Amino acid sequence: MNKSDLIEVLSKKEKLTEKAASDTVNLIFQGFIEAMKKGDRIEIRGFGSYSVREYGAYTGRNPKTGETTAVKPKKTPFFKVGKELKKRVNSRS
Repeated sequence: MNKSDLIEVLSKKEKLTEKAASDTVNLIFQGFIEAMKKGDRIEIRGFGSYSVREYGAYTGRNPKTGETTAVKPKKTPFFKVGKELKKRVNSRS
């Protein structure tokens, strides 16, 4: 499922216009982005949690040339699946 599929499902299930469904999904995603920019953790019970992981600077290697290069510190989003979602995905029904 991609973002447009999610908008379509929301629109049909809740009897919303495509515009209203799109605005809702975009508002939720924007809220997630803003929270993670501030370093906040997002937890959705029964689904999972999103957080930001920080990595320090390190010396990397260009695989093509073998040349070493300095890699700057960075942050990356991380998702940890919740127990209930894991259980549902692995159920046989």
